[in-house]
Amino acid sequence: MSLQKILIANPKGGSGKSTLATNLAGWFAWQGLQTMLGDVDRQQSCRRWLSLRPDNLPSIRGWDISDEGPAKLPKNTDIAILDSPAGLHGKKLDYLLDQIDQLIVPVQSSQFDLWAVGDFLDKIESIKAVRKGKLKVGLVAMRQNTRTQSHRVLSEFLSSRDVPLIGTIRDTQLYLQTLPKGITLFDLPAQRFSRDREQWQSILTWLKQTGETA
Repeated sequence: MSLQKILIANPKGGSGKSTLATNLAGWFAWQGLQTMLGDVDRQQSCRRWLSLRPDNLPSIRGWDISDEGPAKLPKNTDIAILDSPAGLHGKKLDYLLDQIDQLIVPVQSSQFDLWAVGDFLDKIESIKAVRKGKLKVGLVAMRQNTRTQSHRVLSEFLSSRDVPLIGTIRDTQLYLQTLPKGITLFDLPAQRFSRDREQWQSILTWLKQTGETA
């Protein structure tokens, strides 16, 4: 397969970026793919997470990031995933968008989140590569209870955008419990967590399909 470079971005903190980045890296690693995970945030949360990852699990390597941008990837890399900090904008955002093939934007249901992601999508949708379909963009609804009014508000908001909703992840403590252990949903018993794994299938399908056309 050709190299896929994926950025997870949303200007608002706490939107679920690291949850998406680490779990996607875990899934790709389980497929036997050479997976790199980097973090544009100065706190380097993903690097800390990688340092906690048990040695008996499929390896995920760290992608070094500096103020000049991501380091050159090893030739045998299949998948490279970049997590990003809150407030990503301007030249730094523009530079990163030039480096990637796919952008995933996590979003939650609060009005503050909708305001932030709305402005962000206005910026993204104006980019030439997005308009021409060269840079693929998808939205993921995070920490959702689909029976609530707030989820309905989010659904209405997303239906008004040109960017597709590629997945919905339920509100659960599972991800908060796995993060401090350096593990992901995909490192857990498949049968026990089948409901949660199923929620990722549409995201993984979108990544595969858009990756093939990038």
